[in-house]
Amino acid sequence: MTKSETGTERKKMTESAIAASQDGWHRACSLFCFLLCAGGVAASVLSTSASAQELEPRAFSPSPIGTNFALAAFTHLDGDVSLDPSLPITNVHANINAYTVGYAHTFALLGKQTSVALALPNVRAGVTGDVAEVGEREADRTGIGDLGLRFAMNLLGGAALTPEEFAHRTPGTIVGIDLKIRAPTGQYDPSKLINIGSNRWAFKPEIGISQPIGKWFVDAIAGAWVFTDNNNFFGGKRRSEDPLYSLQLDAGYEFRPGLWLSANGTYYTGGETSTNGVQGGDRQQNTRYGITASAPLGAGWSTKFSWSRGLTTRIGGNYDEYTFALQYRWFTRY
Repeated sequence: MTKSETGTERKKMTESAIAASQDGWHRACSLFCFLLCAGGVAASVLSTSASAQELEPRAFSPSPIGTNFALAAFTHLDGDVSLDPSLPITNVHANINAYTVGYAHTFALLGKQTSVALALPNVRAGVTGDVAEVGEREADRTGIGDLGLRFAMNLLGGAALTPEEFAHRTPGTIVGIDLKIRAPTGQYDPSKLINIGSNRWAFKPEIGISQPIGKWFVDAIAGAWVFTDNNNFFGGKRRSEDPLYSLQLDAGYEFRPGLWLSANGTYYTGGETSTNGVQGGDRQQNTRYGITASAPLGAGWSTKFSWSRGLTTRIGGNYDEYTFALQYRWFTRY
């Protein structure tokens, strides 16, 4: 084989590997889209409900090391917010638009496929509600949301492979872990009840499994958001929140590399808040369902659309959510 033929073959294997990994890392980067777009609006009526409403499939799909992704996404959320019946606020409705940019990179760590990702949203939110003895009130907020970070590692079936090695792998069971972090970088004014930023740190460790079955795939992910206190909540009060636990299940079909469709569902519970030690009576126990579709556009570009809706809502947001994301990928050879 000549040097030219060898180079051509290597290029084909690299392109094949990147195409095969497109579905996994499209999800790996874009998972921050809904996480940040929904979670960036932190308020007494929005923050706890938004944190768990993640319906991103294929969180631990494999990719060759050295893959980079840049993401731009638009998310629209519209719906009602269910509050504790004892509160003098009813008919709460939220309308949120968010524009998110993000970046993800995969590399080798301890011989395992590992990734880091970050994303930052710009959010515009409108909230209306009826306050007892006062009448309807409206609040509009626009600004930068909290920065989101994710560190992930595939432990089982997730060896760190070059594009050439990845092109010849046999798909199998993947077990992975990750840690999501939300940093308090968003716009926040303690004199206002509703804010874009949350003025607290949030951490979510997760464990997930992904099982291919021919062209079908099934995912399960369990995790919990853990929150630090907001020590300057609405006039200097201390606001705390209990852990918010979630379980997500996904099932989908891959028509060809990068082109797939999935059905998604999630259950989450917990997240009761307290202000200066007084319990809020707002523990959540909710479910959501939705669909996600991903498609390649060629020349390193791909797109994704997702929709989700609340199925049961005890306390929190009962939104319709629509997300459109555009992604560009490139490869760095080590």
